Amino acid sequence: MKKIFVLSFISVGYFLNAQSLSNSPYATYGIGDVKYDNTIETSSMGGISTAFISDFSSNFNFGNPANNSNFELTSIKLEATNENNYFKTDYNNTKSTKHSTYLSNISIAFPISSKIKMGFLYQPYSSKSYEVVHDETIDGTINRNIFKGSGTLNTAQLALSYKINSQFAIGARANYYFGNLYDLNEFSNSNAELINGYETKNSIKNFNFTLGTSYQSIDTRNDHKLTIGATATFGNTSNMTTNYINSTYYYSDVDTKAGETIIDSKNKSSNNLLPLQASVGVGYGSENHWFLSGQIDYKKGESISYFGNTFDYKDSYRISAGGWYLPNYNNFRSYFSRIVYRYGAFYEKGNLEIAGSNINKFGISGGVMLPFKTSSITRMSGLEIGVELGKRGTLKNNLINQNFVNLKVGFNFADRWFRKQLYN
Repeated sequence: MKKIFVLSFISVGYFLNAQSLSNSPYATYGIGDVKYDNTIETSSMGGISTAFISDFSSNFNFGNPANNSNFELTSIKLEATNENNYFKTDYNNTKSTKHSTYLSNISIAFPISSKIKMGFLYQPYSSKSYEVVHDETIDGTINRNIFKGSGTLNTAQLALSYKINSQFAIGARANYYFGNLYDLNEFSNSNAELINGYETKNSIKNFNFTLGTSYQSIDTRNDHKLTIGATATFGNTSNMTTNYINSTYYYSDVDTKAGETIIDSKNKSSNNLLPLQASVGVGYGSENHWFLSGQIDYKKGESISYFGNTFDYKDSYRISAGGWYLPNYNNFRSYFSRIVYRYGAFYEKGNLEIAGSNINKFGISGGVMLPFKTSSITRMSGLEIGVELGKRGTLKNNLINQNFVNLKVGFNFADRWFRKQLYN
């Protein structure tokens, strides 16, 4: 049987069974639809975190664990994301819409001492959830290709921050990735009793770590500050185990295979699933009033097994700019003056190259931190809301243009919990 494996074909076939796919069609490749950073604070500011040290004592920075010099409270965050994707292709001028909602971030952080801070975080890292059906009739014979994918890759993180002095700090973050990703391509013919299936199962248990450093100088004459930060992620241990099976079979019922004959079977282990990543950033602002930062992120390309073939990711980079603005927190007559307003933008040269076209991404973002009634400038708890609008992909070569609107909502509960009071 002839296997149809044309990259642009998947993009066209995606629309033929659009109701079955719940995230980007580009999730069919590799480890799925990778989330850059799911925290509301970071995404609302275009993705900046490397040179961002919060002025407030209630926000822990996991992006660069060195940037937690001002963190003094115990913080618990719960956040959810609603993704809305709008797809279009020149193939028959087809359009489609997809929506999904998921828990995007759970974290707890607390100070161990005035110099050492610690945080724990859970996030989905990437996901697959698609089903593409393509039928083609040739001389009265119906050829059908079905592409299916499922699974989630999660990450759990432990971060530590150490303040060396009033200007310098260092940090480290241990990252554990775990989950299973599944891809299946089935080819059938109306004149044949058997189905030819190409199945790929990736079992992932991977560990690496991130090192970060930061420098901040504050001019006491006007409370202006300059911040510089850098991070590097490396040191993959463990691996990804890939099991590939090419077989023929039929279904005795909806999900049960019968009469299976193995044509080819391969097992492969690799440790380059999450390659070297690095980031540098610089920021400038006014204490408790405003902040603006720029950042460049780099990710080295890698290779991954996909339907028995090696699929190569390219080197990629991301340019982000953003910040926040607080009008006047001491103005208790105006609640809007005590809201933290966030803004940002980004451009990402993607690591996917399909049919000679780079799958790039860009967008703008914004958000607010709505403080609770009992919040103060030193104890900033509240409702977090963020929105991200952007575009990914292209209409060239029958590929897909993806417009998206992502809404994020969460709570940051910060207080001096779990800390013994010295005085009543």
